[in-house]
Amino acid sequence: MYDAIIVGARCAGSPTAMLLAQKGYKVLLVDKASFPSDTISTHIIWPPGVAHLKSWGLLEKVVATGCPLVNDLTFDVGSFALHGSPTGYEGTTECYAPRRTILDKILVDAARDAGAEVRERCYVEGVVWDGGRVTGIRCRDDDGRTVTEKARVVIGADGRNSAIARHVGAEKYNEKPDLACWYYTYWSGVPVSGVEFYMAPEHAIGYLPTNDGQVCVPVASKRSEFEKIRSDVEGYYWKALEAAPTVAERLRSGRREEKFYGTGDVPNFFRKSHGPGWALVGDAGYHKDPIGAQGISDAFREAELLAAAADDGLSGTRPIDDALAAYAKTRDEEMIAMYEFNSQMAELEPPPAEMQLLMGALRGNRAETDRFFGVIAGTVPVPEFFSPQNTMRIMAA
Repeated sequence: MYDAIIVGARCAGSPTAMLLAQKGYKVLLVDKASFPSDTISTHIIWPPGVAHLKSWGLLEKVVATGCPLVNDLTFDVGSFALHGSPTGYEGTTECYAPRRTILDKILVDAARDAGAEVRERCYVEGVVWDGGRVTGIRCRDDDGRTVTEKARVVIGADGRNSAIARHVGAEKYNEKPDLACWYYTYWSGVPVSGVEFYMAPEHAIGYLPTNDGQVCVPVASKRSEFEKIRSDVEGYYWKALEAAPTVAERLRSGRREEKFYGTGDVPNFFRKSHGPGWALVGDAGYHKDPIGAQGISDAFREAELLAAAADDGLSGTRPIDDALAAYAKTRDEEMIAMYEFNSQMAELEPPPAEMQLLMGALRGNRAETDRFFGVIAGTVPVPEFFSPQNTMRIMAA
């Protein structure tokens, strides 16, 4: 009998397992993958996520892999570009964009080192119910052996297509349609500097320095173009890069190191993330378009929230179902403003006139540009920066 079973061992699941194991709980962490392994990702860890890595004692391990520090940010809107650095979070200003083959292995190892039992290549086939309450999982190992494991709480950290969410019937809310589709690949022999974003009508382009001296360059288009894009991904990719000619010039002098990775499956939703004996964390409970690259940092934040709530419930400080409900409520309150802002960016439409005026007013104003970048990075609250009083003050200056 475990205190907690966590399904999914990437950026939300492994930290949750690690934090609970550090508190002395008996934790089982399972994943259908083995590690190291790759997954589609936004790569960037903004300062809030880096602060979590610091507090967990894991940042040094990420830095030791050669992943470059990428504090400088460029946000190009076509007619001009803003340059600066996101404001910090709890004294942390660093940003990194590690490969997931590296980051996820560090996180899984940290959970194991904390005392969690880790089972890789373990496939969850269902949950166990007892009197309307989830009490465990049925899982199959790589040899085809099926076992049932019991726990006081089962946590789904298994991504946007969560099997746990499906098995418990977790309904979605605040849904928005797929807005964009994404393809990316990795390049060598190109400058490794800061993070760059290029926003153009119907396209968004990123430039993200990562491990091994390489740069990940993602390209987005409207979701309605996905089927056409799939028929000629490379042609589409280079066509979209016309919106960022300096990036295209760099890439032509470099070398593409891997295939194109991409998806049109980028739904925007919240899911009910708690119930009798179960909870959801990370993309399983809250998913959004990757345009703001919030996924990893959000997963770390939610892991902290859920581990604290589960500790309250497992220790008897409060009824566990009440603790899990409080976690989900806090998650929604903290994420909703960024969710709406992120969805607006993902529409890939020309910004409204008010936003264009605000962007123009930020030119030459480094302090407010850094705060705007802080909005993107999750260090400055969206409602605070875009309040009428603040935007009027910036434009007046």
